[in-house]
Amino acid sequence: MEVIKGGVTAAEGFKAASCEANIKYKDRTDMAFVYSEAPCVCAGTFTSNVVKAACVQWDKQIVDSGKPMQAVVINSGIANACTGKEGFDACEATAKAVEKSLGVDYETVAVASTGVIGMQLPVDKLVAGVEKMSKTLDGSIDAGTDASKAIMTTDTVNKEVAVSFDIAGKKVTLGGMSKGSGMIHPNMCTMLAFLTTDIAIEKSLLQDAVSEVVSDTFNMITVDGDTSTNDTLLCMANGKAGNNPIKEKNDDYETFKNALFYVCEFLAKKMAADGEGASKLFEAKVVNAKTKDDARTLSRAIVGSNLSKAAIFGCDANFGRFLCAMGYSGAQFDQNDVELFFESKAGRIEVFHKGTPLDFDEDEALKIMKEETVTVFVDMHEGDAQATAWGCDLTYDYVKINADYRS
Repeated sequence: MEVIKGGVTAAEGFKAASCEANIKYKDRTDMAFVYSEAPCVCAGTFTSNVVKAACVQWDKQIVDSGKPMQAVVINSGIANACTGKEGFDACEATAKAVEKSLGVDYETVAVASTGVIGMQLPVDKLVAGVEKMSKTLDGSIDAGTDASKAIMTTDTVNKEVAVSFDIAGKKVTLGGMSKGSGMIHPNMCTMLAFLTTDIAIEKSLLQDAVSEVVSDTFNMITVDGDTSTNDTLLCMANGKAGNNPIKEKNDDYETFKNALFYVCEFLAKKMAADGEGASKLFEAKVVNAKTKDDARTLSRAIVGSNLSKAAIFGCDANFGRFLCAMGYSGAQFDQNDVELFFESKAGRIEVFHKGTPLDFDEDEALKIMKEETVTVFVDMHEGDAQATAWGCDLTYDYVKINADYRS
């Protein structure tokens, strides 16, 4: 596998566009369009929140129906959540605008929104945006990058990645873009992600691969403990790589799934590091747990604790906060088996050893915790399962950003 430049336009047959539609923001792009020259098999995962945005309901219909997907239109600024029939009608109007502009069946057009909950979308601006972008769709790397910037809300950086790999002598490419900075919490964490690939694969296997990978990537990040109404991940595969279609879980399937994991983990970590107001990526790695579920539960609890996040911000090696979070996580374990370390590129230090606090060099711990990425490494000594979760520190700026988010 090779990491290459680009995002959603890296794979053969995919184009992208973006525009200023003035949905809510001024003087910046706020709509994006991703289009495949050929119909795609599709897979998706969506928010676990019972309150689901209209666009989530629309996209879920497409994914569950077995129909192909050929395009997705995304807007930022307004989430189209808690908007009733009018919100669902806005999804249909957007999709039908694509049908009118490109001749693509509107029932194969996905839509996604991110932004303020409870506001109605200006349909006239959505339709005008689709018409404008339909004329500027382009397969260049820059077009994909511009699309990744147009879907940002409180994100401070755009997030995209692409890889290429070999399937039975055929070059296959997988690219993706995502946005997410706040309202991020498993499961499916306001997170949007769009993946495009030219691989030929059966729909059921694509869905299996996406669902498996999401469990250990996007579902292992948290910023603030709030699961959004809009969380959506869509993966489109148009088959243009020309490989023999993957119809079983063989070596080719595993090769694809490994590439998918890399792309999803990369984007997930980018989102965690770009959490609202964040200054650090906060990682928790739990090894030798009794079960995979325990490892996931424990690592999520560590990065999800506000007290732990505050300690990471303050560079305070207060290991009690992390052990406390593990203790109320719901996973059962013996604290006398646990070893806990702090790690970063500046070094590694053990602070708790099998039930006993250790005397450690506070200056050394401070040096380790001042780095931009800090890992809490926990060895449970109770099994062979492991998991990693990602979050960020809790800073003063998080409150500032969210106190006036609607303004």
